Amino acid sequence: MFPIRDHNPSGRTPYVTYGLIVANVLIFLGYSGLFADERALGWFFYDWAMTPARLSSGEAPHTLVTSMFLHGGLLHLAGNMLFLFIFGDNMEDEMGHGGFLAFYLAAGIGAALAQTVSAPFSQVPMVGASGAIAGVMGGYLLMFPRARVDVLIILVIIFKVLPVPAWLMLGVWLAIQLFSGVGADPDAGGVAYWAHSGGFFAGLLLTLPLWLRRGGPGYWQRTHGEPPHPEARYRWRASRVPAAGRRRNR
Repeated sequence: MFPIRDHNPSGRTPYVTYGLIVANVLIFLGYSGLFADERALGWFFYDWAMTPARLSSGEAPHTLVTSMFLHGGLLHLAGNMLFLFIFGDNMEDEMGHGGFLAFYLAAGIGAALAQTVSAPFSQVPMVGASGAIAGVMGGYLLMFPRARVDVLIILVIIFKVLPVPAWLMLGVWLAIQLFSGVGADPDAGGVAYWAHSGGFFAGLLLTLPLWLRRGGPGYWQRTHGEPPHPEARYRWRASRVPAAGRRRNR
């Protein structure tokens, strides 16, 4: 189940979201040649990826930030940037450009710390924007629980796009991370499930003051959990997936 777009147009150009996407792509291209040399790539990740054991001993605190701009492969990068593209513009719209950048970095740091707590002596380096983007998703869930998200359902040879409420899509995603994290060995590498979960809850907490300023439960009552503006409508023949709309000023 993959999200491909939402029906929640933003009211301003998401310069920070676009900038983060560009930065991640350019940084990946900058070191992608190292994938042909496993030893060189290992040293590169040693310097810039977040390794829980090193962080636990007080080493390399800069990797709390640098690790969220590194990726382990093209598909890893593409998947993360798709999620950021879909959900980032609306959170930037709500928080403002500077506020959203601070929120994104804080969520990513929270995700890295959560992964460190789950396996403080692990020597496995962690890379990826997933934790920070999970924070964006956590904030999105709090602000727009009933926004419609188009998800691509793949069942063997059957492909179907269905619009589902954000709470369902994001709730299923979080449940998978929690369930997988309980059953996974954090010292064995692979997916950093606890970073995903930690980032998600960090995003929820960091968005809570904004949600309360909007009225908290009263905000949900006024909007019924949906975006407080008309939703974007897509025509399949004219659309290009993924597509993110922007509200037009009237």
